[in-house]
Parts: sequence; C-alpha cells; structure tokens
Amino acid sequence: QVQLVESGGGWVQAGGSLRLSCAASGRTFSSASMGWFRQAPGKERVFVAGITWRSGSTYYADSVKGRFTISRDNAKNTVYLQMNSLKPEDTAVYYCAGLGSGSSPELWRYWGQGTQVTVSS
Repeated sequence: QVQLVESGGGWVQAGGSLRLSCAASGRTFSSASMGWFRQAPGKERVFVAGITWRSGSTYYADSVKGRFTISRDNAKNTVYLQMNSLKPEDTAVYYCAGLGSGSSPELWRYWGQGTQVTVSS
C-alpha cells in the first residue's frame, strides 16, 4: 500500500522559515514526479511546487517563486519543501502528492494526509 506522510508543519511568524518533509513508502518514488499542494480554509486545493523524476526539474506557482524550494532525496524516498520569507497568506494545510504532473490536483494519484502551516503577522 502506498503511503505519503508529511511532517514539519507548525506555527511561524511572518518572515520565518519552515521545511516540510514527505516520506514515501510502499513503492519507489525515485521514478515518480512529486509535488506539493496547499488548501486554505474554505478554498480549493492549489498547486505549490513540483519536481520531475527524470531530470529533477522543478516548477512553482507564481505566488511562491523565489521563496519556496522543492527538492528530493531518492535514497530516502523523501521530498522536501523549504519555505522561506513566509507570509500570512501562506497559511494552509500542505499536502504532498505523488505520481502526477501539472497544477491540477486531479492529475495526481497519491496524497498524504496533510500538515498544517500557520503564519502569523
């Protein structure tokens, strides 16, 4: 059974940093693209960042470019999201996604349970 488990969420003041981790088990994700999405209360789940499996290319939502960095460690079957210069509008539940592409949640097959990130002003 495939599992994605996020960790690293929490509370931080505006301007601070957090690093989220997503540990994959049940299959080898070194050959799968991985991504991060987020969902604020009362809003739809939206794309944040993605990393391809073949070249390790990364792509980001405009709202986080220059502040967030996605990376992966295939040996550990883990993907990371380094979040710097956090803003109150980054507050959301962050979800790890596996085996998919693009910015639409419908195009991703596997999901973690989510981790809360709260940024106070």
